[in-house]
Amino acid sequence: MATVHAVPAAQELPETPTDFAYWETLRKPELQRFRRRAQRFLRFDPFLPDDVAREYIADMWAGDPVAEAFVDDTVFGDLGARATRKLVDRALEEGVDAVPDAPESMRALFAEFERVPDWVDPELVEKGAAIWRRWGTDLFAVAGLSTLEIYTEAAVALPLSLTGGYAGDNALRRFLETGKFWVDVSEPGALLTPHSQARKTAMRVRIMHVSVRRRVSEHPEWDAAKWGTPISQLYMLLTLMGGSVAPALFLWGAGYQTGPDDMRALLHYQRYMGYLLGVHPRRYPESVSEAFKLVSMTAIARTYTSGDHGKELIESFPKALSSREAKGLREKLRHEYERHLYAGYLALFMQPQTRAKYDLPAVFPSILLMAARAPVVGAGELARRFIPGAGDRLERRADARRKRWLAAQLQGREAEFQAASALRR
Repeated sequence: MATVHAVPAAQELPETPTDFAYWETLRKPELQRFRRRAQRFLRFDPFLPDDVAREYIADMWAGDPVAEAFVDDTVFGDLGARATRKLVDRALEEGVDAVPDAPESMRALFAEFERVPDWVDPELVEKGAAIWRRWGTDLFAVAGLSTLEIYTEAAVALPLSLTGGYAGDNALRRFLETGKFWVDVSEPGALLTPHSQARKTAMRVRIMHVSVRRRVSEHPEWDAAKWGTPISQLYMLLTLMGGSVAPALFLWGAGYQTGPDDMRALLHYQRYMGYLLGVHPRRYPESVSEAFKLVSMTAIARTYTSGDHGKELIESFPKALSSREAKGLREKLRHEYERHLYAGYLALFMQPQTRAKYDLPAVFPSILLMAARAPVVGAGELARRFIPGAGDRLERRADARRKRWLAAQLQGREAEFQAASALRR
C-alpha cells in the first residue's frame, strides 16, 4: 500500500523542492571548475545568476490558478467532465457570451485566453510557425524524443505514469495526437486567428493539464515537498524550450541551419503558444543564451529518481514505433526507414549514460542514416538562404509531407485531448 504524503502547509515548503538538486550540484568542485573555465575561455557563464535561478525554481510551486478555478467549479463541481467539455466546445465555437449562465470563472478564463498580450509580435509568431513547418516530420522526431531524457525525473514521470497517456500501448496514440496539435498551431495565422483549430486545441489541452494536476496532487504517491506542483509552470516552460532553442541546436546535427534570429523567433512563437496553454511563468527567457542556461540548470538538477515509472515511459515510445503494422513492401520499407531515423535522433538527444540504463534501439547503424541525410538537408538549407523562392518551396513540401505522414498514421482518428476520468492506480 502506498504511503500517503500530506501536502505541506505553505510555511513548511522548502524554497527548492528537495528532489531538484540544482544548488547541491552547482556547489560541487568539478562544476565550479567547469564554470570558471567557461567564463575564462568561452567568456560566458553557462549557468544563470542565482537570483534568476530562484525565480525559475519558484515556479515549481506554481500552477494555472485562472483555469484551476474554472475546473474546480465545473469538472470537480456539479457539472462533471462530460458536461464541462460541451460547455467549453460551445464557447470555443461561438464565444463565451453564447453560453447561457456561464460561471464567472469561465468568463475569466476566456477573457484571459482571448486577450492578446501587449508583448506579442505577430511577425515573430508567424516566423516561428514557418520554421516549424520547414522542419516537417523531423519536428515530430525532435519534439517526441527529446522529452525522453527528462523522464528520468520523478517530478515529470510520475504524473505521466499515473495517467497512462504516454505509457505502453497508449504512447503512440498520444504522440500522434500531439503531432496533430503541432501541425495545427504552426499553420499560417493559426495562433492569432479567433476560433482556429489551434486555439481550440490549446484550450482543451490547458483544461486537461489542470484536471491531471488536481488528481495527481491529491494522489498518495505525490510528495509535494520533493517535487513541487504537478505539471508546474517550470516544467511547462521547459517544454517550450524543447520546441524552440533545444531542437534548433540539435537539428544542426541533422543538417538544419537555424540561426540566432530564427531561435529568437522560435522563443517568441513558443511564448505565445504557451500563453494559450496556460504557461504563464513569472519569468520567460529574454534571450537565446538565457534559454540555454535555463535548460542547463535543469540538466544538472536531475536526480534520476523516476525508477520504473521513467523506464516504462522511456522504453514505450521507441517500442510503439517499432510495432506499427505495415501493409505492403513500400509501407514496410517506410516504417523501417522511420524506425532507424528515430533511433538516430535518439542517439543525438540522449546521453550515453542515460541510454545504458534502458532497453533502447542500438545507435548503429541508425546514426549512419543521420550522417547520410545531413548533407542533403544542409544543401536544401543553403538553397533556402541563397536561391530566391527556394525557401518557400522547401517549406511547402515539408509541410505537405508532415500532413501526409500524420494522416496516414492517424487513419481517420480524431485527437481527443481529454484527461482520464481516473488515474491508473
